[in-house]
Amino acid sequence: MILAIDIGNTNIVIGCFNGSKIEFTERLVTNHKSTELEYAILFKNVMEIYSISPKNIDGGIISSVVPSLTNVIKRAMEKLTKADVMLIGPGIKTGLNILTDNPAQLGSDLVVDAVAGINEYPLPLVIFDMGTATTISVIDADKNYLGTVIIPGLEISLNSLVGETSQLPKISLDPPKSVIGRNTVDSMKSGILYSNASSMDGMVERIEKELGMEVTVVATGGLASSVVPFCERDIILDNELLLKGLMIIYNKNINK
Repeated sequence: MILAIDIGNTNIVIGCFNGSKIEFTERLVTNHKSTELEYAILFKNVMEIYSISPKNIDGGIISSVVPSLTNVIKRAMEKLTKADVMLIGPGIKTGLNILTDNPAQLGSDLVVDAVAGINEYPLPLVIFDMGTATTISVIDADKNYLGTVIIPGLEISLNSLVGETSQLPKISLDPPKSVIGRNTVDSMKSGILYSNASSMDGMVERIEKELGMEVTVVATGGLASSVVPFCERDIILDNELLLKGLMIIYNKNINK
């Protein structure tokens, strides 16, 4: 079994693979102050819920956009499993041809998403990864990573709206009753959810116009399931995309 972990600014996603089968995926809060022992205990507790022993873990792989936690969590995984753990970064074979101005600046999560997307879906491909920020990755028909769009995430937008106004309350992201809000809470829900859905539809339309062809659209990330149902485009929801990419990259490198 292989333990795969994606370290994000808001959440840590942990998954366990048994061959090509995903045994489980769970989402944890990113805590910048936790020690490697605390993370090791946390991962052990998650695995115990699914009756998986650390002794059965043969290796691990990490994608991280939080440099201060990368090695803390790597050491936690190694402490728990006694197995070698790969890091997505220099020296790791991904097979992805990146055509951006500075490929080294591309976030490891976007690299992993793209590797999984190329393997799973028809090209050209647009991937929305909806977390702290919403990123849009564009891969052409020849499997080249062309570039990215970065947008403030739903919660950043919502927190900014609430924090900068005196009378707007904190709200959940469950669906409003209608597009036209008839009370403050529904008005805010409509604004956040429908405007982000419209933004997704509109960005895909602009990307297709720039590429001169239709694209497959995939959405992933913790907030994708809140928005995708309101999109008018046909968008595939794949919450396991990044973990699939980690497993593909792990196999590319373990067999190298």
